[in-house]
Amino acid sequence: MNQLSHQNLIENEYQGKNQNLIKMRHSAAHIMAESVLSLFPEAKLGIGPPIENGFYYDFDLKERITPEDLVSIEKRMREIMESNSTFERNEITRKEAIEKFSDQPYKVEIIESIPDENLSTYTHHGFTDLCQGPHVESTDKIGYFKLTRIAGAYWRADENRPQLQRIYGVLFASSSDLDEHLKQLAEAEKFDHRKVGRALDLFFFDPISPASPFFLPKGTTVYNLMIEFIRESYKHYGYQEVISPQIYATDLWKQSGHYDNYASNMYFTNVDEREFGIKPMNCPGHCVIYKAQLHSYRNLPLRYADFGRLHRYERSGVTHGLTRVRSFSQDDAHIYCSVDQIEQEIMRLLEMMRTTYEAFGLSKPRFTLSLRPEKRVGTDEIWDQAETALRSALISSGEDFEEIENEGAFYGPKIDLFTTDALGRDWQLSTFQLDFNMPERFDLEYIGEDGNAHRPVMIHRAILGSLERFMGILIENNAGAFPAWLSPTQATIIPIADRHNEYAAELARKLVLEGFRVTVDNRSERMGAKIREGQLQKTPYMLIVGDNEQGNNSVSVRLRNNENLGEKSFEEFIEYSKGEIGLPTNLLTSS
Repeated sequence: MNQLSHQNLIENEYQGKNQNLIKMRHSAAHIMAESVLSLFPEAKLGIGPPIENGFYYDFDLKERITPEDLVSIEKRMREIMESNSTFERNEITRKEAIEKFSDQPYKVEIIESIPDENLSTYTHHGFTDLCQGPHVESTDKIGYFKLTRIAGAYWRADENRPQLQRIYGVLFASSSDLDEHLKQLAEAEKFDHRKVGRALDLFFFDPISPASPFFLPKGTTVYNLMIEFIRESYKHYGYQEVISPQIYATDLWKQSGHYDNYASNMYFTNVDEREFGIKPMNCPGHCVIYKAQLHSYRNLPLRYADFGRLHRYERSGVTHGLTRVRSFSQDDAHIYCSVDQIEQEIMRLLEMMRTTYEAFGLSKPRFTLSLRPEKRVGTDEIWDQAETALRSALISSGEDFEEIENEGAFYGPKIDLFTTDALGRDWQLSTFQLDFNMPERFDLEYIGEDGNAHRPVMIHRAILGSLERFMGILIENNAGAFPAWLSPTQATIIPIADRHNEYAAELARKLVLEGFRVTVDNRSERMGAKIREGQLQKTPYMLIVGDNEQGNNSVSVRLRNNENLGEKSFEEFIEYSKGEIGLPTNLLTSS
């Protein structure tokens, strides 16, 4: 069982086999800072840590750093590396540090936020930076690197603070490892869901509604099929779907705790001299629904599901395609149950998650158990009870997981499931959040077997999570080649000549009756070009019809991977494909 805190993970990284590689990356960040200062003396320095596969450093500069500048910075870095200058650590008092970095306001702010009176700096090649280390022995022991990109980053992730320019680099111990990583980056670029989504006419973005996608007909088909599969699973797992309002008076958000803990991520408006908030989540509204009726222990667990649209304010510096947007929907649900039903419900959720990931062709995710944050509601006793319940369920399930300190929701601990995009970056999809606090704040009750009122436990639950994010990750995992049941167009019929158009149209009508989403490509293009277009559009089946097929009531089947299945009768093709085009409900089990 892997139950490591975030701090333990970092410490193990330094103590393990990657210790020297992390030192290289950290040292390279310092060398980059020196290089930027030599080229842009007016630059103000932020921070520059090692990260997975490389490093970055933040700079405050009036002029915009360009890709051409990266070439000059790289050249200067290599010159410094060749100087074979040692990294020297020095102890320094807080007062001395403030004096030394008096022309670097971001460094002074960091110094003033550190409680220790004695700090440390590292110096190489005449350049000194505030740093705890560790570093490599000298600049010639850095390894092999390349600067890759420039991005914006708010100072201390606060949108009200200056936006700095962040330069990223990748670094490895050998040139072959670097070359392999750069090759992977180039390959991953082809899978970027923003590019694939536009090429396949799935969705687009427009500045008229920042960070809010417009779904085209094909993308809407995929989106609705995702919802359809989840709705079908609700029949097997005992959910009731509800519809809740989009806007609530802020009285509700104050009662739920969102006004004090989440207001910076919400949109507000004033109507009839009252303040209202657009919902960023469904849970308070579901509590209102729960409280509107009387409940007995016989009704529990009670599972409410809701696909209502949600709106959250995400800073422009962190929005990213479909994976971080401001307008989205979730396969959101809230389960009201008794304390002794918690573990059973979590086990059911894990089963539901495994079935769903299999249906969508995603690999097994990574599990984390996020524990109480500093800013939270509820007593320590309630948090102890909630964390113990989730931990016990995960252990019983046999899943490996990591415990992460300070990352729980403000109302309770949570299990999060992560999967990766084309660049190997983690994204959270599924989440199961245990909440003893909101039922308390809304005074929710059920009548127990003893005839007395009892407080239910609330489980916040999403399997796909944000449908937008799930689609983005799915695209990057399969480059837009969705499973056949999820493909917006499942078959394209390609008539070889105009005289075959009528037969192609007849086949299309028959396929629609069999449940296919089908198009006919009767453009005056060469057959090879039409097949290629079908493959580029990731269409699972291309059905070519000519004289022979028309005479035999058949089709010649070509797959999107260019595999040629040859001629099949219409009935043979239906038999061959029927298990692939419909919702994979065979994976669902009644619980």
